Amino acid sequence: MSDEEHHFESKADAGASKTYPQQAGTIRKNGYIVIKGRPCKVVEVSTSKTGKHGHAKCHFVGIDIFTAKKLEDIVPSSHNCDVPHVNRTDYQLIDISEDGFVSLLTENGNTKDDLRLPTDDNLLTQIKDGFAEGKDLVVSVMSAMGEEQICALKDIGPK
Repeated sequence: MSDEEHHFESKADAGASKTYPQQAGTIRKNGYIVIKGRPCKVVEVSTSKTGKHGHAKCHFVGIDIFTAKKLEDIVPSSHNCDVPHVNRTDYQLIDISEDGFVSLLTENGNTKDDLRLPTDDNLLTQIKDGFAEGKDLVVSVMSAMGEEQICALKDIGPK
């Protein structure tokens, strides 16, 4: 064929979908679901049997995994719902900039500088205090549907 090497700039995740379909009746509590276009963790599921020819319906109550807002949805149990691909990754905290962005060390040694500090006040003070004390901190970053946010913190001891 051709001896030329092709170099592609990777700007996408190979066209992988941000969600996958799952039958509403099989989604359980503590699972994930997309409600009104937002990735949510399911906190409550109730199914209702309907009349003679109707569908059984599932009532989902979910908490948005990024904004912590409560969202609800009712879906026929035989229909498919979108379920987000949710990933958790741990990164070591290197630096906190004045404008509220964090600098994180990835597993392959690169830095990741595009994440803001979390909006959760408790987690925010833990990160700032621990960093000021010179502790080695590892933050867990949750990502789903193209969004990322720091969701947890681990102290791995002093530097």
